[in-house]
Amino acid sequence: MRIAGIVVLALLLALPAYALDGQQLLKQIDRNLNPESYESYRKLINIEPDGKRKEFTLYTVKKGTDKVASLFLAPASDKGRTTLRLGENMWLLIPNVGKPVRITSLQSVVGGIFNNSDILQLDYNAEYNVEKVEEKGNDYLLHLKAKNRTVAYDRVRILADKAKMLPRLIECLTEAGMLIKTLHFKDIKNFGGILRPATVETDSPLYKGYKSVMLYAKLKKRSFKDELFTLNGMGSIDSLR
Repeated sequence: MRIAGIVVLALLLALPAYALDGQQLLKQIDRNLNPESYESYRKLINIEPDGKRKEFTLYTVKKGTDKVASLFLAPASDKGRTTLRLGENMWLLIPNVGKPVRITSLQSVVGGIFNNSDILQLDYNAEYNVEKVEEKGNDYLLHLKAKNRTVAYDRVRILADKAKMLPRLIECLTEAGMLIKTLHFKDIKNFGGILRPATVETDSPLYKGYKSVMLYAKLKKRSFKDELFTLNGMGSIDSLR
């Protein structure tokens, strides 16, 4: 009996931690990418096959797992536009136009390959369940399934560095497994003690020759009131800067 007990204990100790709680692994990746509550400055660049570029500068604030808003700072034609996301509900407010209008996760307020879900990204753990985790050398490969049909992508695969617990790339797929786009995470920098990729590039087999890039200039932890993340609060985001 004692020998059998030792064998069972050895087998339990040999089990990788992710096999016991893959969701916890995903939570750690989320936190390493972004604090739970933060502000950031980003530049979004859309690049067409002929080299033509269009750039946007955004100030973004996020609170908890379901609240995020962005303010457009540039170009001049878009300055003052504000987007708000509460869970899967999204709105766009255009200055001097009237009330906020509904937008969807698969639309894009900037054009290009990044859609509204990418721009107003929530924690992956809030939207996906981990179905399986594999070891790939120095990386983990997480297979995710959307918790409901309102999520932008039915399935996601995250290749994450074991040591840094940060994604190298994320593949977004349909329920049937067709690749929609790939996000490439590069250029890890220190943002006030937060080590994360400063560059995210995306390409898609559906848009050959096109590329979109997201560049982080600043990111830091910050607390916000819930009132900010409301339709009435959309117009006050600029006052936080």
